Amino acid sequence: VELSLPAIVTTDLRLNEPRYAKLPDIMKAKKKPLDVKRPEDLGVEVATRTKLLKVEPPAERQGGIKVGSVDELVDKLKNEAKVIS
Repeated sequence: VELSLPAIVTTDLRLNEPRYAKLPDIMKAKKKPLDVKRPEDLGVEVATRTKLLKVEPPAERQGGIKVGSVDELVDKLKNEAKVIS
């Protein structure tokens, strides 16, 4: 789709709702021939072009701690984690 700017594009509420095929159309589709094509027939190369350099597991997380009160939490955030100034 090509259009010149400025442009307005609108969509409908039912944009992503699938259309279901009717039973007679499904029966007709079963009778049609199916052409099987290989990538070579279309001139497409399917060889992988990515190279795996290294795989590492993620760093292990440290266990959390439980605090008894809000004051203790604020104290730990200020002094140990230095998140709150």
